[in-house]
Formats: sequence, structure tokens, C-alpha cells
Amino acid sequence: MLQVLPYVAQYKVNAKNEILAGLTTALALVPEVVAFALLAHISPLVGIGSAFLICLVTSVFGGRPGMISGAAGSVAVVIVSLVVQQGVEYLFVAVVLMGLIQVAIGLLRLGKFIRLVPQPVVYGFVNGLAIIIFMTQLEQFKVRDAAGGQHWLTGAPLLLMAGLVALTMAIVYVLPKLTKAVPASLVAIVGVSALVIGGRLETKSVGDIASIAGGLPTLHLPQVPLAWHTLVIVFPYALIMALVGLTESLLTLTVVDEMTDTRGHGNQDCVAQGLANITSGLCGGMGGCAMIGQTMVNLESRGRGRLSGVVAAAALALFVVAGASLIERLPLAALVGVMFMVVIGTFEWASLRILRRMPRTDVLVMLLVTLVTAISQNLALAVLLGVVVSALAFAWENAKRIRARHYLDAAGTKHYEIYGPLFFGSVQAFTDKFDVQNDPAEVVINFRESRVADMSGIDALHKLTERYQRLGKTLHLRHLSPDCQLLLRTAGALIDVNILADPAYRVVTEAG
Repeated sequence: MLQVLPYVAQYKVNAKNEILAGLTTALALVPEVVAFALLAHISPLVGIGSAFLICLVTSVFGGRPGMISGAAGSVAVVIVSLVVQQGVEYLFVAVVLMGLIQVAIGLLRLGKFIRLVPQPVVYGFVNGLAIIIFMTQLEQFKVRDAAGGQHWLTGAPLLLMAGLVALTMAIVYVLPKLTKAVPASLVAIVGVSALVIGGRLETKSVGDIASIAGGLPTLHLPQVPLAWHTLVIVFPYALIMALVGLTESLLTLTVVDEMTDTRGHGNQDCVAQGLANITSGLCGGMGGCAMIGQTMVNLESRGRGRLSGVVAAAALALFVVAGASLIERLPLAALVGVMFMVVIGTFEWASLRILRRMPRTDVLVMLLVTLVTAISQNLALAVLLGVVVSALAFAWENAKRIRARHYLDAAGTKHYEIYGPLFFGSVQAFTDKFDVQNDPAEVVINFRESRVADMSGIDALHKLTERYQRLGKTLHLRHLSPDCQLLLRTAGALIDVNILADPAYRVVTEAG
């Protein structure tokens, strides 16, 4: 059974820091969530309500204290076509199904497979997300004209916006060097907002995006036909959203682990993300996952425990119910400045410094994941491509390592000593090592320094055996490790060879 709160004891929670970090994070969440909701063609209030529910549930039950979840852009990109083609009610069904899939993945303990993601893929993922966050902030430098189109700010409005962004970034950078009593991001947002509101400066505000006034989410059962046809429509979207959401959440969890020098619980977080999305879907909300930008805001504001996430969720609810008029007056420049500092902190600059020392394949993987993440914003696809390319590169390198040494003993039997793994990538090189036509009647293959790894290796042994048998020769296998012998026995009639067992022999890599 998953533990609900296994990490509380690890943290000496500072309530003041947690509360201030939560407030700062909530302010940073508002424009992002509103923008993602508009991207998905749904009401901004639906986006904020979803963020409130998802942030609250994952903060209480999640496997990574300090990580902030909400209505994320990576999920919003997936659901656009569903909302446009079928309507928002089908979205709610897809979100509930998305949550059920994530809960199942967590209960089956499949979250551990995040360990298979190589470090270059993590670097590419983080760098790609930093680029995405940067590009989304540039949208705040545009204004909508009377015809409904958008164009870039120019002249005095652009200079004012840029100046306020620079001022915010300067406060976030300088203040921690003077004092750490309060989060620098919160001071920057409040200070720049006071300057704009008190000085009556004309610049873009949160209210220019959309109104956030309204009420809290309530139970809303999706108004769709309870039929097989509905499931056929929503299941592909639900599956993609579930995988994209867990990919971003688990990789964000890995990044937070490294930053805090602690370890989160991936499977528990899968279940929590699923419960959060089920709750959101049943309350008429969109899907979500971990948001690395807001997570970085929380961490940089010294939010490390569950309280900061709970406070962020409560603040979102308070903004909607009672503080909408004030929040809508906040200058976007202050929030953009904070997010620009998040971009600088999120981007893995160390990956650029070690480029010359990294293997070329790792460099290629990192750049590939970065570009695919930034261009397509399909995180699952980017990570999958990175893992596949890394796996193929690993297989190719190991395929080149298989070697063979041969000799004749006093009885005239020829021995082949194999070095390196026998698997799909090394089959051809393995087969080329044998001189079937000129070998004697008895041939022994010694696997002391090798192992049969897969069915391709078994098939190669089977074909090699047939070649020797057609010439009336006998092939023996020696020093097969127990797992290799089990693999051969499982293959059964697919292979017919004589195994020379050595009961006292154990392969060093047997435990691996």
C-alpha cells in the first residue's frame, strides 16, 4: 500500500516560508493557467478551477513535496482538437479517464520506469521546457487590435513593459543577496505592482487577458451519452494526456530530487496525479500535471513541504472568490519578469559547458529532445525519441564489443571463447566468427565471458547449430549462466543444442 505522507519528517517546515512561497506561486500560476485555458478553447475560470483542484490534491497526497501541479500547457495542447470537434463535455470525460489510467499506472508501480530515462534526455527535457516557458512569456508583449488580431507592442508601451520586466528581474536577482527573510519573487511582484498601480502607469495587466472573477468548482457530471461510441472518441486523448502528464510530472520530480537532495516517490505521485485529474474532470475541469516553471518559483521562494502547495491552491480559490478585482490589476510585466528568472534557473547551463566532454551520441540526444520539446511541445514524444535513440546507440556500441578467441585442444575439439553479449545487435558479428566448413566434428562455444540476452541470440544459436548438423558436426554450449539456460529451456523446440553444464559456475553479472 502506498504511503500517503512519507516525507513530512524529512523537512523542518518553516510555516512563514511555506505560506509566502505558496502566495508567490499562486500569483505566478494565474496568467499561465489563463493562457493555457484560452489555448484549449475553454473558459479561463475552468482553467483556474482545475489548477486549484489539481494543486490541492497533489500537494496533499503527492509523492514529491514542493512540486506544484496545475492545468498545464502540455496537456492543453493535446485537448484542443477534442474540444473543437466534440465540445467541452467530452473533455471532462477524457480527463476522468486520464486520471483512471494514471492511478492504474501508479498502483501497478510502473512509475519506476522513469529510471530508464538517460541523463541527456533529462537535460534536453529541462532545456526544452525552459525554451517553452520563455516563448510563452513573449506572448505577453503582444496586444489585440480591434479586428481581433495580435501585434507586438511598439514605442513607449514596449519600453515601459521591458523596463518593468527588467526591474522585476533585478529585484529577484539582488534581493536574496541582501536578505532572505521574504521571497524575492513576491517582493518583486508586490513592488512593481505598487509602482504601476500607484503611478497609474498604462501597461498590460492580468485583466487584459481575461476576467478571473467567479466561484469555486462544483460537482458536474459530464453531459455525454453513456455509450461505447463516447469511449472510442475520448480514449485516445485520455491515453495521450495521461502519458504526457506523467512524463512531465515524473521528470519534474527527478529535477526537484536533484535540487533538494531528497528522493520523491514516483508511483505515489502517479496515483496522486490521477486522483487530481479524476476530481478535476468530475468538477468540470481540464487535465493537468506538474508545472516545472511554477515548481521552480516555489523552490526558489523556499517552499519545500506540502504546505506551500496547499497555500498556493487556497490562494487561487481566494483570488477567484474575493480578490479578482485586485489580481486583475497586477501588471503582467511583473509576472513575466519572475518567469524569465525561472527560465534562467531552469535551463541546464551545465549541459552547455560539458558539451565537448560528452559523447557525440549524448549530445545528439540532448539536442534532439530539446528541439522536439520546444517545437512540438509534445513532451511524451520528445522523451520517447530520446530514450529510443539512446537505446539504439547503446545497442550499437555493445554490438561492436562481441569478440571470439578459438583454439584446438589435445582431442581435436575446437573451442570458441565468446566475449560480450549475444543479442539482436551483435548476432551478425557473432555468426561471422565461426568457420563452419573447416571446423572439426566437435565444436564447443564457451560463454564464460558472455551471455545470451534475447530471442535473437537464441535464433542465432539455432541457425548455427543447423549449419553444423548439416555437415555432421556437433555443437556444444558451455558455461551458460542460469538465466541463459532458462532462456534456452523456455525456447524449447526452437533450438536443439547440447549444453555442457558446469554446476559450480556462476556468472558475475547474474545478479544484474
